[in-house]
Amino acid sequence: MGVIAEMRIAIERWLPRLAVLQAVGACALWAAPGSAEEGLTQHAVEIGRPLGFPVTNSMVVTWIVAAGLIVFARLATRHMKEVPDGAQNLLEWLVAGLYSFLEGVIGPHLVKRTFWFFASIFIFILAANWFGLIPGVGTIGWGQRTAAGFKIEEPLLRGANADLNLTLAMALVFFACWFIWALQEVGPRGFLKELFGPKGQTSGLLRVLMVVVFFAVGCLEVISILFRPVSLSFRLYGNIFAGENMLEAMSTLVPGLGWLLPVPFCFLELLVGLVQASVFMLLTAVFTLLICQHEEASTATAQEAEV
Repeated sequence: MGVIAEMRIAIERWLPRLAVLQAVGACALWAAPGSAEEGLTQHAVEIGRPLGFPVTNSMVVTWIVAAGLIVFARLATRHMKEVPDGAQNLLEWLVAGLYSFLEGVIGPHLVKRTFWFFASIFIFILAANWFGLIPGVGTIGWGQRTAAGFKIEEPLLRGANADLNLTLAMALVFFACWFIWALQEVGPRGFLKELFGPKGQTSGLLRVLMVVVFFAVGCLEVISILFRPVSLSFRLYGNIFAGENMLEAMSTLVPGLGWLLPVPFCFLELLVGLVQASVFMLLTAVFTLLICQHEEASTATAQEAEV
């Protein structure tokens, strides 16, 4: 039950801050008015500006999903029972399954420190992806009549992860957490050694050569680390954006069958939403393990020695 309570606290604290980061990104970077593009626009559409603050349709979905998860976590943990049922049973099953899975990936020591983030990010991405498949998301809004029928130009709701602001915000939050976890696990010296230090036992001129080689490799690794937020954000955004465009294309492919053709692809997108949530969680977990595995291995060795 302690893990369940920690998850509830993590969801209540982390999801609102993520929504704020998305809003900041929408103000500074990719908030854009509706355009005449065919299909789903690459930018989230601004649907209002209360008090001068731009609100996009993807931000609305983000807030709805975050609020729904917070309410669900509160209801599921309001009266904890020894024999769970209902919402508590579902939440415990989900959290216990994720905990066991991540423990097998990154180890028991590291999962205790990082589980709150990885589980929250998986649940949120999955909920946001599946929420975007609800009828009405992307099909209700403002538009005009055309020869082919009524065309929605400014949908009221848009899939949250089909907005690069949100996926980049999640990737940047992970990047900050990754740096903090690395310093906590191996310290500043161990962090630099993990990046630039020579591996293996060598001596003499070979030692000097290995120092030069691993320093060069470390510089490449730093570039790779700096690009990780970009790759994480574009991978999730690209898959969800492509899926929503496919569903829209199917709905307009054959006049009169727009209600039927997208149905098989909706089931496919249910699977894609689950896969993308899993991929984001796994990649972030593996990136964390790679920088902390030295300490993890030392801890395991020490425990074995004690036994």
